[in-house]
Amino acid sequence: MHEPSFGGSEWLYLKECLDSTFVSSVGKFVDRFESELASFTGAGHAVAVVNGTAALHIALKLAGVRTDDEVLVPALTFVATANAVSYCGATPHLVDSEESTLGMDAARLRAHLVSQTEQRVGSCVNRATGRIIRAMVPMHTFGHPVDLDGLLAVAKDFNIAMVEDAAESLGSYYRGQHTGTFGLLGILSFNGNKTITTGGGGAILTNDPELARRAKHLTTTAKVPHRWEFVHDELGYNYRMPNINAALGCAQLEQLPGFLESKRTLFERYRDAFAPVPGVRMFAEREGCRSNYWLQTLLLDESIGGRRDELLAATNAAGYQTRPAWAPMHTLAPYSSCPQASLQVAESLQRRIINIPSSAVLAREPSP
Repeated sequence: MHEPSFGGSEWLYLKECLDSTFVSSVGKFVDRFESELASFTGAGHAVAVVNGTAALHIALKLAGVRTDDEVLVPALTFVATANAVSYCGATPHLVDSEESTLGMDAARLRAHLVSQTEQRVGSCVNRATGRIIRAMVPMHTFGHPVDLDGLLAVAKDFNIAMVEDAAESLGSYYRGQHTGTFGLLGILSFNGNKTITTGGGGAILTNDPELARRAKHLTTTAKVPHRWEFVHDELGYNYRMPNINAALGCAQLEQLPGFLESKRTLFERYRDAFAPVPGVRMFAEREGCRSNYWLQTLLLDESIGGRRDELLAATNAAGYQTRPAWAPMHTLAPYSSCPQASLQVAESLQRRIINIPSSAVLAREPSP
């Protein structure tokens, strides 16, 4: 579906890391990777961690999410989005998507909150459960930016913090600004199948220097800096990215512009190839957005949505790895009883999405 490409300085930087013996959470490549991530995304600060789920867990804690809170998440997302909420002792509150972005629908969310919540002492409270809705986590599905203007307005009007799940959208922009930099905090993922990879890894983005300091402290087991003493002043987490992973990330980041260009070329080839095929279209970025096209996405018409599994079976049998979207969160046992809005669009999209081979290297092969 999306294999990594190692055609730069990966071997050189990994050898340098090994030769230095600094392979764990301290080393020059961690500092360099954080600095270069911040520079690329335009974020004030980037804090590198072991994976995107850990990044989201800490970002939610820093946004004030507490035990017995609720957090708005799209029903159509990877399970890690909901899991990170659960790690905070909070409950995912599942909301619908819009077909034009594949992500959280601002208009439907606003209508849901108007009908289901009230303001109490500056907090948005779910009338049915009595719990505070503390945060929202819009996820940029397959790299396509959500309606950030609309969602930021909802967040402001209902006193809800925004934490962006930009795990899939490194290199994606909304009105010229990089995703993950609009909310109080944002997160990225560098799993082996992402646009760039550190093997396993993630990052927290923020423009707030104090939140960045707290993120680094919490993810370093809350250890108070000292030359030899081991003093930990609060509950912390062993979440810092190892230097050896960051070395791989630095080499990958150098190639990111080329990866993004190749993935756009691949989208254009797919778009042209599927244009004559009735009942199916390539999902494309919206006006005002620039997608990284992390995963190339076919969207079937409702009339043939029932043939999705037939198409998945045929393509996989022919040697082409294709996949559906994730099972919606409300269909999974851990989240089946969560508060939820009407989810009809998310359910429709899940029936009709097929992701097709998306590796950047595919665009470097000659067109048939």
